[in-house]
Amino acid sequence: MPGGHGPPDRRPARAPARARRGGARRVSTPLDAARADAAGHELAAALNGRPLVMVERFTAAGRTGYCGPAPLPMLRPALSIGCYRSWEPAQPEAVIAAEDLSRVRSPQTRRDWLNLVRHPAAALLGAMERSAVIAAWYGMPLLRELAGPAGTVAATAGEVRARIEDKIAFDAVLRQAGVPASARIPCVHLDRLPALAELRRAVGGEVVVVQAAGVSSGGRGTVIVREAADLDRAAALRGPYRVAAYIDGWPSNTTVLSIPDDDGIRVYVDRPSHKSVGVAALGIGEAKSAGNDWSSPWPAPVTVQLIDCAERIAAWAWREHRACGLFGLDALITEDGRVHLNEINWRNQGTTEVSGVNQQLRGLPPFLAAHLICQLGGRVGDWLGDPDAFNRATVAQAAAGGGPFYVKTRWREAFPARIARENPSGVYRLEEDGRLHFVRPGAHPADAALDHGQVLLANLPAPDITCLPGAELCTIEGQARVRQPFDGPDSASELIQRVHAAVHALFTPHPH
Repeated sequence: MPGGHGPPDRRPARAPARARRGGARRVSTPLDAARADAAGHELAAALNGRPLVMVERFTAAGRTGYCGPAPLPMLRPALSIGCYRSWEPAQPEAVIAAEDLSRVRSPQTRRDWLNLVRHPAAALLGAMERSAVIAAWYGMPLLRELAGPAGTVAATAGEVRARIEDKIAFDAVLRQAGVPASARIPCVHLDRLPALAELRRAVGGEVVVVQAAGVSSGGRGTVIVREAADLDRAAALRGPYRVAAYIDGWPSNTTVLSIPDDDGIRVYVDRPSHKSVGVAALGIGEAKSAGNDWSSPWPAPVTVQLIDCAERIAAWAWREHRACGLFGLDALITEDGRVHLNEINWRNQGTTEVSGVNQQLRGLPPFLAAHLICQLGGRVGDWLGDPDAFNRATVAQAAAGGGPFYVKTRWREAFPARIARENPSGVYRLEEDGRLHFVRPGAHPADAALDHGQVLLANLPAPDITCLPGAELCTIEGQARVRQPFDGPDSASELIQRVHAAVHALFTPHPH
């Protein structure tokens, strides 16, 4: 939910030194080899010789772990099933991509890709020597079917995820978890939507946010209501509804890892991001995320509040559902530093890939390794360290600033297009003439320094793929300290807008 204020305490800081390895800019803090070895051995033990199969829209999912500093080879999938092709050096051992079958990128294939690839995926899985471990955002019947009777789905069960993420139950969850009232947004629950004036009186604000029952992602099922026409769009959603006051602040996402332990759970909280939402210049619709930035600093009190809320929610989820592993906490941060929670995503998220760089900046393997071990019933050792010490370091890291980011790009034109020639995913530099120049291969966000005009373009299409209006073109990734990617809660920086325009200039019209 976008707001009109800039982030609290957005002070630029000195750019960090970056070591070079093979010509690429890398995470400046070396990964602790002993911790990486421990994580790799635990994941290998949990897999027990079974092939790891990743089922996610991006077939290069997990690449920050297996392409980053001190890579964890066990995180490179034996097979990746998804929507878009991967690329070297992020290539899994084998890939099934929906766009290889359809030769199209579009909003529709972004939603339906799993159905497009289910039959070839089932054939390849059936031919494997051992039953696979399928890793995904959350469990669903189709994944169970693909895994087969002897296979394993390493993800939170779909019904558990649905109960935790249900918009109508959200406020009850926060109360049961003991989240302070100051972090909860005033709201009402309704079976039908009355007149706008009545809604405004009910939540005490001129602008209201309507969310439909059930679970959703990517902003689907959410309508910001400013006028009667918006209310008509909201009423088209299936009720019941959660109607909340609109909070004018900066959206943020925090990645959390919950690990079962002898005494309950250990909770590790990553630094919160600045999220920009509804960025029209990037083709991102209202209430939809344009990406996340961890390079901009947050004042310590903001991060402390978020950590407290995350720990309470993790404890509740373990107590009520025995749910563990990765989850995300969305919040709105007001200009005076107040935290207002607005969503729990009990699953991997779009932030999971790049947020892993934050752990690597601290010399640790990414959370994803521990998440998979948890989902497979393994025991996570002490390679992440003491959780209280980790979370104190999170407060310091968030306040210092500097870190990774990613920005989404969508094809904004009204006609189909293809990339004009072979422009592979990798590190590019934005030239003074506004064109992008390929610098070197790459797959890790820390390969590119935005402060030096460099970006990692990840998941670009090949020249034989037709992009329809609204299609995802790539993600713009990198590390930053001074030149952040977002200027405000609903606006991209001038530099990112130039990069976005330069990405579009790589494409030419193509009939479909």
